[in-house]
Amino acid sequence: MRILVIGSGGREHALIWALRRNAARPLELFCAPGNAGIAQVAECASVSTEDIAGLAAFAEDSKIDLTMVGPEAPLAAGIVDEFERRGLPIVGPGREAARLESSKAFAKDFMRRHGIPTARYRIATSADEALQILEAGEFGDETTPVVIKADGLAAGKGVFVATSRAEGLMAVNELRSGAVAAEAARRIVIEETLSGREVSLLLFSDGKDFSLMPAARDHKRVGENDAGPNTGGMGSITDKSVLDGSMHDRVVREIVEPTLQGCRAEGFPFRGILFIGLMLTPSGPQVLEYNVRFGDPETQAILVRLKSDLSEILKAISETRLGEIGVDWSTESSACVVLAARGYPGKPETGALIEGLDLAEQHTGVAVFHAATRQGNDGAWLTAGGRVLGVTATGETLDLALARCYQAVGDIKWAGMHYRRDIGRPLVEGAASS
Repeated sequence: MRILVIGSGGREHALIWALRRNAARPLELFCAPGNAGIAQVAECASVSTEDIAGLAAFAEDSKIDLTMVGPEAPLAAGIVDEFERRGLPIVGPGREAARLESSKAFAKDFMRRHGIPTARYRIATSADEALQILEAGEFGDETTPVVIKADGLAAGKGVFVATSRAEGLMAVNELRSGAVAAEAARRIVIEETLSGREVSLLLFSDGKDFSLMPAARDHKRVGENDAGPNTGGMGSITDKSVLDGSMHDRVVREIVEPTLQGCRAEGFPFRGILFIGLMLTPSGPQVLEYNVRFGDPETQAILVRLKSDLSEILKAISETRLGEIGVDWSTESSACVVLAARGYPGKPETGALIEGLDLAEQHTGVAVFHAATRQGNDGAWLTAGGRVLGVTATGETLDLALARCYQAVGDIKWAGMHYRRDIGRPLVEGAASS
């Protein structure tokens, strides 16, 4: 079976790793464009994730049996629709369903239409209107926190959690001044803040049936104790404490099932990976956001617990028979710690020599996923971006998984390397930040 994974980060390395780990049949794995770490375990093709026609042509020419899409941008651009038009099997939502992520305004209105609990919100069609809404006091007085979001995809840079009205006004003006692409900020979503504990719940869906993955918790801020600016994610954990049984059942009943039913009712049955960002508030679970693909670094922490054959799961999704197969997970806990380059999440330094990778990978239960590396002419590993590596480990308890993870992290070093030392500890409550 020939499988193509689209993307170039730690998420895609984890997908390739998981495909190989539990494969019940011989696989030929390809990745476009991939990265240096992925190139150790799959054949990489120099095709951009934005080149949908080029990716489809590669899949045709290479006789790919199934394609899995990693990042959100090609999904929003309609890659699934194009592949299906050409009769190429692919896992992911079509352009219509991808609006759950590509338009925050669409997602909020979708939740309202289907009675899915979420924060109170307003949609402004211009920066001036957003400023007027804030100044009118609709979201509280001068000291009330507020969340400001650019409507479209903004590579993680379009969400501002303002601690006051003044900060909210500054956020709107920052969007107006070009903090993100003009199209992404054409509309602005203003939300009340939610307090509680954040949870990431991912699931497989074939448009008819679904299967949940272990619940995860992501750590977005760059610094310990959730300090500093938001990043693409500095670490993630899975553990039974993240979402207990009674809350799990409530989330399925009040959020998962109405979401999937809503998709069917509106004519775009959801096929692929659905990521639901939750806030567990005192009054119950509420949706912070939808993503229409695997998260990063949640993917790393989740897939190391997968016991089933991932290729069979993806094939079942593409053939609308997910309900006919079992999806099994280990009962262990897991943790992923992201190692970042100096300057991240601003302008990261690149080209630093990475030492200790071989030692780190020898620890029990540890896997190291490459997000942004390259190899020099002498074969040495060098940094090539902001989030460089995702050191991931499993254990019978979360404490053991974290201990293994940080032991492996201790073997790796490069000039300017930084990471959070408090991933998974404690499960603190906070305000909405997604």
